[in-house]
Amino acid sequence: MRKLVFLLLVIAATSCNREEQHSKVSHKQNVWVFMMAGQSNMAGRGLVEPQDTVPNKRVLTINQNNEIILAKEPIHFYEPTMAGLDCGLTFGKELTRQVPDSISVLLIPTAVGGSKISQWLGDCLHRDVHLLTNFKEKVKLGEKYGVIKGILWLQGESDANETDCPLYLSRLTDLMATFRDVINNQEFPVMIGEIGSFSSNVYFLKINEQIEAYSRTDSHCMIIPTSDLKDRGDHLHFNSEGQRLLGKRYAEAYINTVYKTSTN
Repeated sequence: MRKLVFLLLVIAATSCNREEQHSKVSHKQNVWVFMMAGQSNMAGRGLVEPQDTVPNKRVLTINQNNEIILAKEPIHFYEPTMAGLDCGLTFGKELTRQVPDSISVLLIPTAVGGSKISQWLGDCLHRDVHLLTNFKEKVKLGEKYGVIKGILWLQGESDANETDCPLYLSRLTDLMATFRDVINNQEFPVMIGEIGSFSSNVYFLKINEQIEAYSRTDSHCMIIPTSDLKDRGDHLHFNSEGQRLLGKRYAEAYINTVYKTSTN
């Protein structure tokens, strides 16, 4: 009996990890594409649990070969030895719950852990990824299948230091303008998550203050609060529950600020 139970568990785990191709992509206007960018907390470092591997036929992503697949965690694939739960699948599921049934969500992962905002601006090669070039290529891929609707950005931990922190506001301003140039829409919505408040590093708070300062200059920017979220025990990365709450908050921000406004 124990051997049978073990075998069933192995089969279930294998099924959860298997990619499911999605060949029938909806009409482009019905595929809402969201870019996921930033560093490790957007790339995902949470523990992937069974609920995070249950797909939704309306929530899609890509694999390393740029093929459309049903989204399962982990979504990011640039750092395979560190891949974990991000906020993407929860975001997609929450969004599809509140929009018409004809809409599918395509999540495009571009976040790479440990990346500084200056490295994004400089298109640096970081962990074998040219950050801005990869973002541009993935935008083109997203435009092939659907309509780019927004950016989920979460980054700043690597800039939380004496040297980089004072420059964060100007660099964030430049990068969001660069992203909008790539997408060719200066009113393109960006959703920016705060970095965690669980660190003893005083510069984490200062980064969040600059994110807030930026939002006051950009009417198409939404700030995603994180002060109540918990870390996974390392005082750096959000835990699994925190990542799921982040996904819901990104979705709620988009629904309340962009979607409902456009439909009223």
